Amino acid sequence: MRMNRSYLPKNPLRRANPWLLAVIILSLIFPWLSPEYYVDLAFNVLIYIILAESLNVIIGFAGLLNLGHAAFFGVGAYTYGILWRFFQLPFIFALPLSAVFAAIMGLLLGLPVLRVRHDYIAIVTLGFGEVIKLILNNWTDLTDGPNGIYGMAPPQIWGFAIRSRTQYYYLTLLLVYLILFLMVRLAHSRLGRAWIAIREDEVSAATLGVRVDRLKLLAFTVGASLAGVAGCLMASKHRFISPAGFGFYESIIILCMVIVGGIGNIPGVVLGASILYIVPEILREFSDFRMITVGVAMITLMIFRPEGILGREKRKMIWERAAKVERGKPFS
Repeated sequence: MRMNRSYLPKNPLRRANPWLLAVIILSLIFPWLSPEYYVDLAFNVLIYIILAESLNVIIGFAGLLNLGHAAFFGVGAYTYGILWRFFQLPFIFALPLSAVFAAIMGLLLGLPVLRVRHDYIAIVTLGFGEVIKLILNNWTDLTDGPNGIYGMAPPQIWGFAIRSRTQYYYLTLLLVYLILFLMVRLAHSRLGRAWIAIREDEVSAATLGVRVDRLKLLAFTVGASLAGVAGCLMASKHRFISPAGFGFYESIIILCMVIVGGIGNIPGVVLGASILYIVPEILREFSDFRMITVGVAMITLMIFRPEGILGREKRKMIWERAAKVERGKPFS
């Protein structure tokens, strides 16, 4: 008998969404309507959208708490910096290699995670992030230590040099839309449903034939590779990287973006990343109270919407539909 999946959320790619179309159009014309400062700000927002979505694969889909996600961000950035420093490798080749090396580190992190459960996963990932930061700080022959790597050339794609803020913005926007498309397809695929089964009940998923260990490793690998892409983009834009930008604080900010938007909710994570990057920038003039204001706002949000901005209602809708299916009642 074929399983009834009507209680699952619908695939947004299968229906026209005017809000989605409006966001796409606005993002395409944004650089022509805004000063360069806001274009630069939008580029950073796009970077954090990639980072938040990459963590969403690990914590939102597979349910694995990762407190060292910025380590993968740093691996991607340093891969590009090292490849340029020693081999002058072009950006077009360094980008996939950054994803590959970050994926390898995600696989290495996933191996010890298989031996622990629940809160201990957070401790393992936290230690992993600190180990990567220490390596970046102390392996001076390769990473130049705390001084970092600087002077990377601007990326060239098939002979076209990307130099201006607008060009960087469109390059990153293209990759963001590609990643979001893959995320949506992944969430509604057999693999995505298997990850969600692990997240909801690991033991039940295993009894149904889901290969839990392999899929956990795959979640860390996929999430780390996307974070590596973000690191490569950031390094190529700023042309300077140092270990200070890939520590525990950065990992917590990325985690907060996922939680605020809604764990497992792809549009919600985009919204959470945008809010948690833009709001502190708006409050930059009030430097003494900026982080206090953001902290109070996050506490208030978690009290009234513990599932995140877009996560709570969606989860409620899914369970209501599932209850109707169990009672044998039709629903729209």
